[in-house]
Amino acid sequence: MSAPERFEELSAGLATGVRTREGLVGLVLLGSASDEARDRRDEWSDHDFFALTEAGRGAEIRPDLSWLPDQERLVLTAREGEIGFVAVYDDAHVLEFAFSDAAELAGARAVEATVVVDDDAGTTAELLAEARVRAADGDRFDPANDARLVLVKLLIGVGRTRRGELLNGNSFIRQWAVQHLVRAIRGRFAAASTSLRDANDPVRRFERDFPVWGAHMAASLDLPIEECAYELYRLARAVLEPGWDEFPSQAADVVAARLGWS
Repeated sequence: MSAPERFEELSAGLATGVRTREGLVGLVLLGSASDEARDRRDEWSDHDFFALTEAGRGAEIRPDLSWLPDQERLVLTAREGEIGFVAVYDDAHVLEFAFSDAAELAGARAVEATVVVDDDAGTTAELLAEARVRAADGDRFDPANDARLVLVKLLIGVGRTRRGELLNGNSFIRQWAVQHLVRAIRGRFAAASTSLRDANDPVRRFERDFPVWGAHMAASLDLPIEECAYELYRLARAVLEPGWDEFPSQAADVVAARLGWS
């Protein structure tokens, strides 16, 4: 069976499982699993979705995942927090989903999404409409603040590294500094971000919108930790600082001096 056929089979199986499991009332396929973004699917696409229970029954129903399709092919299921779940099949296809009632998903965000199953009250459609509003409201950047945070994360991360806390230092530099740098660039050059970007995760498809800077950042992550931090620092100044009065130049100088980069 081809990958597209397998994907569609699993989508249909999820819909059948939700419709036939007592207590489940809704299914929303998200991202590349949705009809809106089906053209973006490739061999690495997984199934992201919301599975909704009747009001107040989330905790009761969550232990039961027997409604997932192809039970005999599941090799792994795991929880991520209270309402988040993942499942992996024997062909390495991944399901990532929130499994709860609508109230428990009150803070959810969604952009590309398709309602596949709903109840007569339209609970799922209403949830999706609210999630889309939240995604639009939250899809904003504060590049000046993110630029400041890049410097803070690099300063702390290098300090932890020099103290011998390599795991924690790596986290500050390769994770947090990178995320804030991505956000700062997307906010500073908002017009360059295309519809390919992910409103919930600015790092997704960053290289598609900013290929040169994205490649530079990716290459920096392959360097030893302090070299990585220095390259991210240099990139932040080279990309963000010119012609932008809000860049924290004095703070950048202080960080460089403290770390011996000046």
